[in-house]
Amino acid sequence: MKQLQGAPWLLAHRSMLKPNQPMKISLLGYDYVLWQDSHSKISALPNACPHMGAMLSEGWCVTKSDGSSAIACPFHALEFDHLGCTFLPGSNKLTKSLIQPLELIIQGDFIWSYGGYEPQIPIPTLMNEIAAEYEFVGVTGERTIPTDILSLLLNMHDYNHQNGTHRELFEIEQVVVKRFVDEGLHSHAYLSQPRKKPKFRDILKNPGLLAMPKVLEAHLENFFPFMGLLHAENKLLSLKECHFYLPEADRQSRVFVLMYMKTSSPIAHLLKGNLLKLIDVVVDQDAKILGKIYGDTIQQIKLNNEVGMDWVRRNFKSFPAVTEPNLSR
Repeated sequence: MKQLQGAPWLLAHRSMLKPNQPMKISLLGYDYVLWQDSHSKISALPNACPHMGAMLSEGWCVTKSDGSSAIACPFHALEFDHLGCTFLPGSNKLTKSLIQPLELIIQGDFIWSYGGYEPQIPIPTLMNEIAAEYEFVGVTGERTIPTDILSLLLNMHDYNHQNGTHRELFEIEQVVVKRFVDEGLHSHAYLSQPRKKPKFRDILKNPGLLAMPKVLEAHLENFFPFMGLLHAENKLLSLKECHFYLPEADRQSRVFVLMYMKTSSPIAHLLKGNLLKLIDVVVDQDAKILGKIYGDTIQQIKLNNEVGMDWVRRNFKSFPAVTEPNLSR
């Protein structure tokens, strides 16, 4: 994949990794095995065993005497350390690195990678700031979606699709983009979204709707191409809904959401599980519609409020440079 090389990608939150259990991840057309040992050291190797190509993520972790762990191939039980070295049968000598480790940048609970490419833009400090100030609620909405990263990003920055894709969930009557601030590869969108009053049966089905006001005043902060954050405030809580996007392959993308909150009422703590379920439903609805579009369709109609999509198209075309006029309005 040639697009977006040099962007940082959040591979996972540490809570998504169980000690000594391998996890398969894909990035920019390559598969890797990611694991965390009993000392919380996180490593990643290409997922294909250099012997006969077995998926290392289908193997198991072997804990060494020093607490570190190696990945055992499920085919012939060859054990590879974090550098990709192994002992061949009948030999007491460690081989050279046979598979090149994926370089990781670990910041607290956040596992970042540039996918082996030269960094073109820095990792923002915002997630570290949120983690230091807010309570971590959990991970939700993790999906692999059969769509290219551009289509995914356009959907995530399409402020009109609330009226269609999520009509039954939020019953938004109108979307107004009050302000859009274009800072190159970083932007802010301020939306006002009046919604219908939820019915009693809807509240029984999803109590998380109680935390939603009559008018959704949304502040969306975007970091092209890898992250979008919803900053939400109401009388019960302050919420940080952090969406992450990864290009797994040309026609395959992955998403997941990290939720953080700061509460001003004990009632808000009762809504944690429902908030995670609510966002999981939102992501599921997005995933379903993305699986049912013709991505190569020429757009012949332009709606109001498409400034976020214009921002995505410009940055996708010129990344990592910003070559067109400022889109602030």
